[in-house]
Amino acid sequence: MADQTPILAADRVSLRFGGVRALTDVSFSVNRGEIFSIIGPNGAGKTSMVNCISGRYRPTQGRISFQGQDITRLGPNRRAGLGIGRTFQNLALFGHMSVLDNIMVGRHHLLKAGFLRGMAYWIGGAQREELAHRREVEEIIDFLEIQHVRKAPAGTLSYGLRKRVELARAVALKPKLILLDEPMAGMNLEEKEDMARYIVDLNEEWGMTVLMIEHDMGVVMDISHRIMVLDFGRKIAEGGPEEVLADVQVRRAYLGEADGVPQAEQVPA
Repeated sequence: MADQTPILAADRVSLRFGGVRALTDVSFSVNRGEIFSIIGPNGAGKTSMVNCISGRYRPTQGRISFQGQDITRLGPNRRAGLGIGRTFQNLALFGHMSVLDNIMVGRHHLLKAGFLRGMAYWIGGAQREELAHRREVEEIIDFLEIQHVRKAPAGTLSYGLRKRVELARAVALKPKLILLDEPMAGMNLEEKEDMARYIVDLNEEWGMTVLMIEHDMGVVMDISHRIMVLDFGRKIAEGGPEEVLADVQVRRAYLGEADGVPQAEQVPA
């Protein structure tokens, strides 16, 4: 359970592309050890917010801090080195590489052996280091139950398995905060249930703080500690699942209701 200490904070973050406002004055914090979800209609700015956190986009205005450090101007690699990992809405795997090698890519920034040690691979510490990394990767493979495809090219796998490999690669970075961009999109019910279980276990057993974008409201309400709602790039609500679901603005924006009453019911007979 979260310890109420913010690991991530966004302060009045705005993002513009030319004359288009993707985000406007969005402020929130994510507590260490919680599952924090961002929801909202299509085009609400959810992925733009995650891209600002991961370093893919730089906010037009505002500040983002991680563990008390201002990271607003840091690039994605620096943020990964600090302990921020992410998955993508559109899979970003190397299709020709094996599952094992795709996951090993996620540990690249953790490798400490330099050029000279690499030359002396078989007599130096680089071999021991690689073996240690492979043990960590094998643990992740076991955790996500993808042992049977560990040597298969990622591009040959089913969509659900590829989503799992994408998660495995993000976990391999050993992040303190993991950003999940629609981890269950396109999955069937059984695959969604499995993914939800993995996310909860990463949070509770592996100690990872999770920031998640997800359209499946059932999953969001079941596993999130807190939820933020965006609409047209602005925050309209934040709180626990029941509190957010009862919010009139949320019901109006997300469920097509006015003043908490379904619009269809307000049409005169």
